[in-house]
Amino acid sequence: MISPIVVKKKITPFNKTITVNGDKSLSIRWALVASQAIGKSRAYNLLRSSDVMSTLDCLKKLGIKIKLNDRFCEIEGKGLNQFKTKRNITLNAGNSGTLGRLILGLLVHHKKKIKIIGDKSLSKRDFSRVILPLKKFGAKFNFKSNYKLPIEIYGTDNAQPIVYNETKGSAQCKSAVMLAALNTKGKTVIKAKKSRNHTEILFKQLKIPIKIKKNKNFDFININGKKNFSKFNYNIPSDISSSAFFIVLTLLSKKSKLTIKNVNINPSRVGIITILKKMGAKIFYKNKKIYMGEKVADIVIHSSKKINSINCPQYLNSQAIDEFLLIFLVAAKANGVSYFKGLSELNQKESPRLKISSKILNMMGVKTELTNSSIKIFGNPGLKIKKKIIIKNYLKDHRVFMMSMIGALSFGNYWKLYDPDSINTSFPSFINLIKMIQKKP
Repeated sequence: MISPIVVKKKITPFNKTITVNGDKSLSIRWALVASQAIGKSRAYNLLRSSDVMSTLDCLKKLGIKIKLNDRFCEIEGKGLNQFKTKRNITLNAGNSGTLGRLILGLLVHHKKKIKIIGDKSLSKRDFSRVILPLKKFGAKFNFKSNYKLPIEIYGTDNAQPIVYNETKGSAQCKSAVMLAALNTKGKTVIKAKKSRNHTEILFKQLKIPIKIKKNKNFDFININGKKNFSKFNYNIPSDISSSAFFIVLTLLSKKSKLTIKNVNINPSRVGIITILKKMGAKIFYKNKKIYMGEKVADIVIHSSKKINSINCPQYLNSQAIDEFLLIFLVAAKANGVSYFKGLSELNQKESPRLKISSKILNMMGVKTELTNSSIKIFGNPGLKIKKKIIIKNYLKDHRVFMMSMIGALSFGNYWKLYDPDSINTSFPSFINLIKMIQKKP
């Protein structure tokens, strides 16, 4: 067991430039899609987290050749639906909901039985929203407990295109269906509530036959499957979800400025920046460009002397779903009462994040009102934490640990944070970057 981290004081003022790890969503999607290409695809700046390593391990078990060194990751694809297994195998998705759900889409056509398992946290999460549409393609599933891992999938060689209505705003569910459609002859039609659109952008870049029509709340996606595509290289930009921890740290610190280089600012991912700007944050983009269809920029953040409360618009929820724990920290220091609604999805993550974040805020001395899908946060600009805070038993949720670290450095007093190795799930360099920011010039 790794010793807990103790934080006893606030971070001192800083003016630094940093680069965070490669984007996790793009790293996993690149690996899965590259496994279906023809030829050797390379990714540079691939995130070396446990979620991404689990993805590579699963692909290796499916017969895909992978080369990994300090410079790049290379995946040799043989085209659509070319996974080779000598026998029934078990794939371990670890802690990754993205991997666990998306890879099921690629296994719809694999005729041998495949068993999917995961860690304690992932095994508590609901897979029904993926299994039900994938069954329509013709795949069969077995599971012991109410659509939860472990799950067995039996693919089909006679998959049929489907019509799918995605209503939760889940990019994972949408992407799983898109990957199944990639390998299915005919036109699959998807009506999807607005969510991350990395898979759609990647399909377009690879000239996979995809048509997208958009309205205010939904995207209408048509995919014509069974079209092979060639190898592709990808220099993966930095992760906005990882950057968010340092955006909030800077915002809540005194007399500080931070530049984060080459960050993916896809509009479906920057809800946290939109929300924080509505709360009065000074956040700017520099050196904006388009790379592989994705918007990329340097992000510049300044400390904020005054933070306004917010009645957060629900249409921003899907754009900030992984960052709300941090937004709640900012709301704790705001003038007035902030209100966040329609967030039941937060309790479907690695841990019940809505409940846990409310508990942490209460430990800090911040009043909250909580329901199953909403939270009111009664901000206190002069908040001084009066008692020791111990963060443990949170299902080793990486984002809970990192949110707590940012809370400790921003608000001060004594914090004891258990399971620091949870960061390996998504952001292995998190603690080293904090040390670098704290280091005197």
